Amino acid sequence: MFTPEVIPAGPVLLRPLADGDADAIVRACADPLITRFIPSVPVPYTHEDVAAFIKSAADQWRHGGATFAVADPASGEWQGTIRLKPPDTRGCHSIGYLLAPWARGRGLASAAARGVAEWAFRNGAQRIELLADVENIASQRVAGAAGFLREGIRRGLEHRRDGEYHDMVAFARLAGDPGEPVRPYLPFPPGGELTDGVVRLVPITAQDAPGFYAMMNDPQVLKYHVAPETPPLAEITARCRMTGTWWLAGERAELAIRDAATGEFAGHIQLTNVTPLLGQAMLGYALLPAHRGRGFVTRAVDMLVSWAFEHTALSRIVAGTAPGNHASQAVLRRAGFTSEALIRGLMPGPDGTRLDDLQWARLRP
Repeated sequence: MFTPEVIPAGPVLLRPLADGDADAIVRACADPLITRFIPSVPVPYTHEDVAAFIKSAADQWRHGGATFAVADPASGEWQGTIRLKPPDTRGCHSIGYLLAPWARGRGLASAAARGVAEWAFRNGAQRIELLADVENIASQRVAGAAGFLREGIRRGLEHRRDGEYHDMVAFARLAGDPGEPVRPYLPFPPGGELTDGVVRLVPITAQDAPGFYAMMNDPQVLKYHVAPETPPLAEITARCRMTGTWWLAGERAELAIRDAATGEFAGHIQLTNVTPLLGQAMLGYALLPAHRGRGFVTRAVDMLVSWAFEHTALSRIVAGTAPGNHASQAVLRRAGFTSEALIRGLMPGPDGTRLDDLQWARLRP
């Protein structure tokens, strides 16, 4: 059983909750991000709710858990809350946190998660789990920065106020882990996007699903797509929800191609088959008919590949085209790719046939 105490943790002070924190907690819990990702927070959140929460925090300590205020070291003012739940039947704890909107962007949540984990390990804990919604990229970044290792996806784990069951990313840290921050193999673009003033590349989200679906229904896109049929909209929406998680895990980078002038969804570009051991990834792209013939894809390919060579350890970007897809081949030539080989029968075709694939590559300068 843990004993309440005050723990210095770098830029934050971890202390027991106090009645004086109530006003700040009520104000923070009106934030849409908190109510979206933490279904246990009532809407609206009242002073009666916070009084019950502070009482439950005291109960946590008596049952083998811990609840801390994440406070400013100088003033002691509340900036967030972090909770270590009592151990389950396997002796495993889980950790959860929220940070006030006015305290974000300074590494306070990761400092608090690291501080609580190391304090718990010093007091006998062996394993601490952390769950984050697949769309809650900020929380996943906190987990990595606090030394938690990604273990996989738990499908349909959490029932949310929207009535749906959401997938969660599972992280864990063991007492014997080194606890070093996890550096993403694929960092997010600086400022959240890549742009040359004509085209913007922005990580795809669920809001892009209708445009993505329309693009996948275009006969020209389907003609050269590996799967000969368009996935249903629900499947595409689920895919778009996963893209940030895939990116942070270093598995793939998926971006919407947007018209910089209008903000319209114009198409899609991706780096997949990311193989750190080889320093290689595969490029793919597609464009809606209304935006073709304006050089958007060439610009997008050059921006994404140039970013990859500057900001990641990738040394080789490859792409494949059907031998008859001359438009795509022209894009690759303009973007500095060189044709390397024709691989016979590589791709699945209609009615059980196999299709040839013309392979291209661009190397780190």
